[in-house]
Amino acid sequence: MERLTHRQRAYLSAMEIDVWDPRATAGSIQSATLGDERVREKMSLVSGDDWGDLKRRVAQCARCELHATRTQTVFGVGDEKADWMFVGEAPGAEEDRQGLPFVGRAGRLLTAMIFALGMTRENVYIANVLKCRPPNNRDPMGEEVRQCESYLHLQVSHVQPKIIVALGRFAAQSLVKTTRPISKLRTEVFNYNDTAIPLVVTYHPAYLLRNPLDKRKAWQDLCLAKKVLNTT
Repeated sequence: MERLTHRQRAYLSAMEIDVWDPRATAGSIQSATLGDERVREKMSLVSGDDWGDLKRRVAQCARCELHATRTQTVFGVGDEKADWMFVGEAPGAEEDRQGLPFVGRAGRLLTAMIFALGMTRENVYIANVLKCRPPNNRDPMGEEVRQCESYLHLQVSHVQPKIIVALGRFAAQSLVKTTRPISKLRTEVFNYNDTAIPLVVTYHPAYLLRNPLDKRKAWQDLCLAKKVLNTT
């Protein structure tokens, strides 16, 4: 991983994150089973026209009961052909109001984390597993995830990221298809669905605001993701 700039180090210092020298083991990276066939996807690409149609379908979606309580859907934002894709669990109150993911305090922390990697929000793509806000910010329900996850699958198909970062327990368990706790998923490298896209798990920014001591671990996760990206 290249040397951090002074400005990036300042962002990390403001986030109370110690700069970490990534030394991910070869085994953890090899566990992604990328092999010589390191291709981004095996799924069919979603064309530009299909992308516009997908946005309309999400905006009008009534697959689950969340459509009755939302202000609007939250599709996603950023570079539609980004190398990096960040996936959270569901919109919060401010996201529901603005129709954009990660725009509150957690969003500002995510922006700082992305900047510390040497990028801006405009350089990455940000989405959620759920496109509607659960009432009172309650945890997503299994049926809601099942009804909504195909939208995310199509978003990944269109963006074709080189790396996916799952933010938080629900996003991680949905994307990895597991019930293992996030503490057991961190430091490992997975593949998204049946593709060759590597996926790394880290804490949700909202969790980090409540537990600032774990920001250092989150930075380690992001460094691992960058190291995996640089080896593909």
